[in-house]
Amino acid sequence: MGKQKITAELIGKKYSAAIAAYARQLGDPNLRLDFTQEADAYFRRCALGVWAHSGGDIGEDHVAAYNAICSGKHEPTKALYFEVATGAASAPPFAPPGFFPALVAADRVSHQDRASQFADLCNLLLLLFASVDDQVTSEEADYVTTCVDILKASIQSDSTARPAAPRTDAPTPVSGAQKAAQATEGAKEEDAQPEPTVEELLAQLDELCGLEKVKKDVRSLINLIKIRNLRQENGLPVPDMSLHLVFMGNPGTGKTTVARLLAKLYKAIGVLPQGQLVEVDRSGLVAGYVGQTALKTQEVIQKALGGVLFIDEAYALASGDSGNDFGQEAIDTILKAMEDHRNELVAIVAGYQGPMARFLTSNPGLESRFNKYFYFEDYTGPQLESIFQGMCRKNGYTPEDALNKYTPGFFQMLYDERDYNFGNARDVRNLFETLVSVQSDRVAALESPTREDLMILTLADFRQAAGETEPPEGSVNEGLAQVPTPTLTLVEKEGPDAAV
Repeated sequence: MGKQKITAELIGKKYSAAIAAYARQLGDPNLRLDFTQEADAYFRRCALGVWAHSGGDIGEDHVAAYNAICSGKHEPTKALYFEVATGAASAPPFAPPGFFPALVAADRVSHQDRASQFADLCNLLLLLFASVDDQVTSEEADYVTTCVDILKASIQSDSTARPAAPRTDAPTPVSGAQKAAQATEGAKEEDAQPEPTVEELLAQLDELCGLEKVKKDVRSLINLIKIRNLRQENGLPVPDMSLHLVFMGNPGTGKTTVARLLAKLYKAIGVLPQGQLVEVDRSGLVAGYVGQTALKTQEVIQKALGGVLFIDEAYALASGDSGNDFGQEAIDTILKAMEDHRNELVAIVAGYQGPMARFLTSNPGLESRFNKYFYFEDYTGPQLESIFQGMCRKNGYTPEDALNKYTPGFFQMLYDERDYNFGNARDVRNLFETLVSVQSDRVAALESPTREDLMILTLADFRQAAGETEPPEGSVNEGLAQVPTPTLTLVEKEGPDAAV
C-alpha cells in the first residue's frame, strides 16, 4: 500500500474529528465551552511553533494546513503566506492553554484524567502538523515531545491550580537521563509523605466493586512475594520469579485501578524502589516515522524505572502484517529493558482476552516473561448500579426516589444486552457525566435554584442522558448528540521519509 499524502484537507478532517471527540469527553459544560472556544487559536499557535523547528522554509502546504485548523462552523479569516511565514519565524514559546489549570483542578475533584488526555491530544495534533511536508524531522519530534512533557509536568505540579506563568524561552529537548533525574527528584518529594502500608493498600483493593477473583489473585501474589523474601532472609533457595503480569478483560473493568494499587504494593513490600505507574498505549510508544520508535519507547521506560509500566491494549503493538511494523520495534525495546532493569521495572500488559494471545506469541520472549494472568470479568447489573450510586454520593448528587427505582432495571438491561464494545464502569462514568450536564441545563433555567435543586437528579434527567428522550431544544446536549465519536488515530507510514 502506498503512502497516504498528508494534505490540508486530511489535516482539517483529522483535526476537527479529534477536537469533537475530546469535547465530548468533557462533562462540565463550562469547561467544554472554554475548550471549544480556545482550541482553534491555541492549536494554530502550536502549529507555528512546530514549523519553527522544522529546519526548512514555510511553503504553500503549511499555509493551507494552517487555514485548515478549524473545528467550528465559523471559519476564521484565511491567513496569507507572509502571515504564516512571519508567525512561524516569531512563534510564541509553548505554554499550556488558558483553560488548562481549570481542567487540572476539575480532575482533582472528579478523579478523572482529562488533562492527561489533553496532553495526548496535543501530541497527536502536533505530530500531525509536523507531517504537513510529508516528513517529521528529529528537531520537530524533540519539540513535540518537550511540549507534551511541559503539559504533563504541569499536571503534577501544585502550580497548575493557578494560571501558568508565561514562558520566556522556547522549550528545549530534555534527555532521557535528565527526565530520569527529574522523576527521581519527584519521587523523593513524594517520599516525604507517609507511605501506605501493605494492609492499607489491600483494604483499598477490597473496597473496589466486584473483582473478587482479581482480589484473591492479588493477595496470593503478595503472599508469594512475602514468603519469597522470608526464605531469602533465612538463607533458603528461592526459584526465579517473574512479576510481570497480563491483565485480560473488557474496558472499564478496573484494570488500571488495580495496576496502580499493585505498583504501590510492590513498593510497600520492597520489590520496587518508587512504585509509580506509567500508563501508555501504542500511540505512546510507536512513532509514525522510521528510527524514532525505539527512542520514544526508551523515554517512556525511563519514566517507568522504579515502578510499573502499564501498556493498555498491548496487542495493538503486534497488529502489523509486515516484519517492518514499528510496533515490533517497541516490543523488542521493552523486552530488552525488562532484562536490563529486572530489579527496577515491572511491566503489565492489558487488553481483550482474545487479541492478547496474538500479542503474547508475537515474540518468543513475551510468553516466558508474562506467565501470570489476571482475568477481569464484566461488572454485573447490580455492580453497575452500585458504581453509579457511588459516583452520585462522591460528587454530592441525590437521585430522586423514582430514579432509584428505575436504575436497577436499567443497569441490568445494560449488562444483559452488552456486546464487544461494552465499557463496564467506563460506560457508567460517561453516563454520569452526561447526566450531570443534563441536570445542569435544567437547573440553570430555574430562577432561584435551591441547594436541593442543585443536588437532585430526576428520572427525566437520567432518561435524557441515556438517550431515551430527546433533549430540550437549544440545550448544550442537543448539539453534542449530533457529533459522532471518531477514533483519534494517525496514519502510520514506513520508509525513510515516513511521517505520521
